[in-house]
Parts: sequence; structure tokens; C-alpha cells
Amino acid sequence: MNQSPTEVITAVPTGFAAHGEVDAVASRAIFEHVARSGNEGAFVLGTTGEFPALSLEERGQLTKLSLEVLSPHMRVIVHVGAPSLFETLQLIEQAREAGAQEIAVITPYYLPVTDEALEDFFRAVDQASKGLQVYIYVYAKRANNFVTPQLMGTLSQLSNIAGAKVSEEPLSLLSEYREVVPEDFVLYTGADRDVISIADHGAQGVISGVSSVLPKPFRAAVAGEGDREQRQADVDLAVEAIAGDMGRMHYAFELLGVPSGTCRMAIAAPGTQTRAQIQDAVRRLS
Repeated sequence: MNQSPTEVITAVPTGFAAHGEVDAVASRAIFEHVARSGNEGAFVLGTTGEFPALSLEERGQLTKLSLEVLSPHMRVIVHVGAPSLFETLQLIEQAREAGAQEIAVITPYYLPVTDEALEDFFRAVDQASKGLQVYIYVYAKRANNFVTPQLMGTLSQLSNIAGAKVSEEPLSLLSEYREVVPEDFVLYTGADRDVISIADHGAQGVISGVSSVLPKPFRAAVAGEGDREQRQADVDLAVEAIAGDMGRMHYAFELLGVPSGTCRMAIAAPGTQTRAQIQDAVRRLS
């Protein structure tokens, strides 16, 4: 396939008030920070956005806000996954009405499902997604369900399925998927530490929560600026400091002067040693 520049898609956190309410002002501040990142796109209401803790109404409100703030600057992929097809179809329609053009759908989660049930689920998603580009979200360590290469090959033939986002799986799985999907099928990985090498495995980009607060090392990595070892070292520093942890992200935002609120889910605030590590990363990479 033709090699294109690696994309960085920001996995965006959600801002919550101290007692757990969605904080629209904080969420807007996060979106505005991401809009200035120079990244190619944003992935909203995914794992980093704490989607399992959000109501249907809250997801609709945040979808509208994200599109308002971000779409003038970058692509926006709205995650609409849920445990059931019933909920997912409602979220698809909600995203469409808000003006979304790209959506992601995690495999049904919590209860295990068969490959046959997964195929039926994504065929129904495809039929409901006319006019939208759909990315299958594979995250077996959180969703308890996995998309095999054989099944991905089948699903990739559906008319509205544009690609997949794969989290916490070896890069070799991307190569296996690439072997069975069409040439224009887009593969993203959540392995942001590997941003420099993912093209070797047939992927087009990373979806990175770390880049929500520290985009510069990722921009340098995909632009090929400077020494490769230094670029990798800077990415490693960012990833080790933030670690895909939303509590750490909110502390980093605080250091950057972004009033991002806090988490809703049971995510611990960083301790003294970790805060010092984040301070160093922000000082060196922002």
C-alpha cells in the first residue's frame, strides 16, 4: 500500500467538577487545548473520556461541544460504543444529529460474545451508519471481547466500516489485520509509545491520550524532525510521565494553565513522586 504520513489522533479526556458533574467549561478548555495541538484529529468519549460513566444525555452534550470546538481545526471521531446494540444505535443517531461524520464503536462489553454475535452486531451498526465512517474499537482487556483477524477481514468489507482502533494488543496484530483488510482500510493503535514504528506494521496512526496534554513530542516524531533516538526518547518521557492515566492528565493540564477539572471514575490523583515526574515532562516537552 502507499505509505502516508503517520497521523496522531488525540484521545480526549472529559472535565468533571469536584462532585462528579460534567463540567462544560473544563471540557471546553480541554477541547480548545487539543484544537491547538496540530494533531490530525480527536477521538472523543472513548476510554480516556470516561465514557462508561456518562449518561446518554451527557454523551450527547459532549458530542455537540466537541464538534463545535474541534471540527473547525481537525477531524473528530466520536465514540458511540455501549454494552448493547440498543444503546449503540441510539448513540449513532445522536452523533449523526449533532453533525458527526466519523464514529467509533467498541465491541459489546462486559459479557462475552461469540464471533457470530459480533458479526451480527457490527452488521447492524453498519446498516445504521449510512453516511458515516465507522471505526471498530478493539480493546479486549477492557471489553472482554476480541475481533479475530478472520472476523476483521469479514467486517472490513462492510460499506461503512472504514477502519479499526486497536488498544493494548501487540503490533503484530496490526500486521495480521493488514493482511486481510482492503488497502484503504485505516488501522490505528493506542500504543502511542510506538508512534515512530507503527507504519512498519501497516498502521496509519496512533490514538493517544498522552498527546492531549503533550502533543509536541508526537508532532516531532511523525514529522521526522531531528535525531530518531532523541525523538523516541521524548515520546518515551511523555508516555512514562502521563501513562494514559486521566488523573495524571488533569494534573498536567493544571501545570499548563488549562482548567480541566477532575475525573468522575475512581482514578487516584498522582502522588508526590509522580507529580515531580509530570512536572519534569511538562517543563521539557511543552
